[in-house]
Amino acid sequence: MRNLFNFLLRYSPWVVFAFYAAVSCYLLYSASPAQRHVYLTSAGIMASTVYDGVRNVTSYFHLREINDDLHIRNSELEDQILSLRKQLKETQESVYADTMTVPEILHPFSFIIASVTNNSIAHPYNYITINKGALDGVEPEMGVVDQNGVVGVVNITSDHHARIISLLNPDFRLSCKVKGSDAFGSLIWDGHNAGEAVLEELPKHTEFEPGDTIITSGYSAVFPEGIPVGSVIESARDSDDNFFRLRIKLFTDFTRLSTVRLIKNNDIDDIRQVEQQ
Repeated sequence: MRNLFNFLLRYSPWVVFAFYAAVSCYLLYSASPAQRHVYLTSAGIMASTVYDGVRNVTSYFHLREINDDLHIRNSELEDQILSLRKQLKETQESVYADTMTVPEILHPFSFIIASVTNNSIAHPYNYITINKGALDGVEPEMGVVDQNGVVGVVNITSDHHARIISLLNPDFRLSCKVKGSDAFGSLIWDGHNAGEAVLEELPKHTEFEPGDTIITSGYSAVFPEGIPVGSVIESARDSDDNFFRLRIKLFTDFTRLSTVRLIKNNDIDDIRQVEQQ
């Protein structure tokens, strides 16, 4: 108590000043509505300014917490995106496998769905890598198609991957014919255009028109008869006048290759046994 009296005596002029100032303000603003309005407005502005300052300061100190929360949310969103992409890919493969029209001749065959992981189209000899291998049932000499037509043939496998000789490879030859005709020739890529190939050694008595469809002949244990390959662009005489040489527009778009089907011939062992004898 003594210290309180000493404090009041020491600062008594200021205490008296503060008292009279408070009383004066009260009398001023209570007696005049205009002055009261000015007071309330000024007080509101001052309080708002103070609140904004406090909010900015507290927000600044919470930035680290907010940043950490954003990182967590971004990580969760990335996980969700990856999960959705995986589900979409599985759905596409399932729809792709179930909705493709399969000719009657393909019934002795089964299919393995795979995704392309590497694909070349600009080299003299082009190859394709897929994400399925020996442990998935993939074997050399299995034919490969996509939703549009022929892609190539498997030539090398590992446990989880396989390499395909692309149709855009001069080492790959495919027995083909004009749809509706029994005459067949040999399809080969001449290295000029990733969207075109050449059907050689087609007998000159074969009837065809530009736009006619070229299909596999079926004279192979790799590709059954009737798989689409391309359409006729134009024809020219072969080096041997007894044959035609047709330029073919390929149905498969190798620049956008993503999902493929590998054709497994369930009768291949019987066929090889007969051919060996």
